[in-house]
Amino acid sequence: MKVLVAVDHSEASQSVLKEVAARPWPVKSCVEVLNVVEPAHMWTMSETVENAIQRSTDLVHRGAEELRGWDLEAGGVSLKGDAKRVILDRAKETNADFVFVGSQGVSALTHFLLGNVASAVVSHAPCSVEIVRTKEGKLPGVHKILLATDGSEFSERAARSIAERPWPKGTEIEVLSVVELHLATTQALFEPPFVDNDQLEQQRAQGMKRAEEAVASAVEILSKSFPKVSESISVLLGGPRSVIIDEADKWGADLIVVGSHGHRGFERFLLGSVSEGVARHAHCSVEVIR
Repeated sequence: MKVLVAVDHSEASQSVLKEVAARPWPVKSCVEVLNVVEPAHMWTMSETVENAIQRSTDLVHRGAEELRGWDLEAGGVSLKGDAKRVILDRAKETNADFVFVGSQGVSALTHFLLGNVASAVVSHAPCSVEIVRTKEGKLPGVHKILLATDGSEFSERAARSIAERPWPKGTEIEVLSVVELHLATTQALFEPPFVDNDQLEQQRAQGMKRAEEAVASAVEILSKSFPKVSESISVLLGGPRSVIIDEADKWGADLIVVGSHGHRGFERFLLGSVSEGVARHAHCSVEVIR
């Protein structure tokens, strides 16, 4: 597996390195630590081009050395340009399987901020992406994984991505599917004269069936790698993003995993809606799997 780790000079980026180091990886995995030296107008007045390049080179070399200390094959590269574009291009050039980025960076100086660089990487990367968030007082590593699925081929790929990687012994996993009722149906609930109970029940039943099938499919994939998989289905009258995040908080998940896209139309499990929304607002790390 090829992993690209994008870092800057912030503490958040150091947390990304520690998280990557704490994960078990498939045999022959390799990691590249990348830092981007942005255009001169992003630097401080006291920093020269040469100093910026040297700091960047030192940063990636230290990062690679730290990862090698954990028996990972690792190297470092410093490149110049716009951070968003450079990270995306580098992921494509190296055929990366994963890009890891932090959720925050060193303020506006480098613009390494979720909603800017990290958000752009989530939206446009040619491979899977993890936004790393660390909780205060928590040691690096993953012990609880929440997989959100809608039964689409993208959700199935997310389940397989989890199943194909080694995880620490005792890692727990929960599979969650959210039943979304159609907008017209939810409006009818608040307009008693127009309620069609038969239609409402039919849509609810169809939604439950889809959710049950989605969960069963994911459990079948994951049960080969995890001895026990928890199942959860939630019925709501709104977008599933908040339900996924709330469940992750309530359960104490270290990582949420979602597919990059989902079923079109009715379910609306789409990048830019659920997947990106979860990546942007969750309180733990999030993987968007392509």
